[in-house]
Amino acid sequence: MQQRVLVISAVRNEAPHIERVVHAMAAQERPPERWIVVDDGSTDGTLEWLLALQTNVDFMDVVTRRSPDDIAGARDRLARAAAPRAFNAGLARADRHAYTHIMKLDGDIELPPDYFRILLRAFARDPDLGLCGGDLEEEIAGTLRLLRIPPTHVHGALKCWSHECFEAIGGVHETLGWDTIDETYARMRGYTTRHLPELVARHHREVGTADGTLRGRARHGECAYISHFGLWWVTLRAFKLARSRPRGLSGAAFLYGYVRAAARRVQRVPDPEFRRFARQELRDRAWSAARASPQTISTSGRRAGCE
Repeated sequence: MQQRVLVISAVRNEAPHIERVVHAMAAQERPPERWIVVDDGSTDGTLEWLLALQTNVDFMDVVTRRSPDDIAGARDRLARAAAPRAFNAGLARADRHAYTHIMKLDGDIELPPDYFRILLRAFARDPDLGLCGGDLEEEIAGTLRLLRIPPTHVHGALKCWSHECFEAIGGVHETLGWDTIDETYARMRGYTTRHLPELVARHHREVGTADGTLRGRARHGECAYISHFGLWWVTLRAFKLARSRPRGLSGAAFLYGYVRAAARRVQRVPDPEFRRFARQELRDRAWSAARASPQTISTSGRRAGCE
């Protein structure tokens, strides 16, 4: 079957980056069949930029959405799962069954020109591959740095699912932590999930900082609670994050987000099978890390998922 790709981008206030993002998509050696860009209530001219740019990209459709979070005056949009909600709003504009692959692309990600060609080749070579994506680099303190993640993790900013995998996992869940839930379910359903180190995209805004770095860390802690990660793992993760900017506070904010979610009895993934599978994966990862050399451990995943 001929590969057909549907890309959904939910964007909000991306005016500083959106032109580079669109130009990178237009320059793809193997472009997607359709690209739906959902402007989720931008106030900085992003929509106007998109409408002007789409005239030169024949596979691009720009749509608008008035987010309920705007109406409610919500402060932390990511904590209210605005991204997956806007993604699903864009998905509803297309017949997803007409595509072999469905991809989420954030509005601050600049793709290399060979991105889709290499990505689709990976799917073609591995029939079990259900979720895949490239790596990300960010400018930190004036230097481009690669964001290191576990081999089976795919950044939430540029996930691509095979159609079969997407249906098997129930699509994108409209909850905080959706980008951990989806890949856990994918592996539960027998699919492979991995990122491609040979594909490196440019991220023009540091991961998890759209609403402030410490709020982002606390949000990631809540993600861990929702996804049934154990307190032992969260504590170890907090110690590791404490070495990130701002030092000390990053780890404390992560742990605080987890404990606060537990105290508030935030709704966790209600599936008992998911809970067992997720916790077994963490135990397996911890055991593998314990047997690894110190050098291997130091280059293990920098970030868990969660938008």
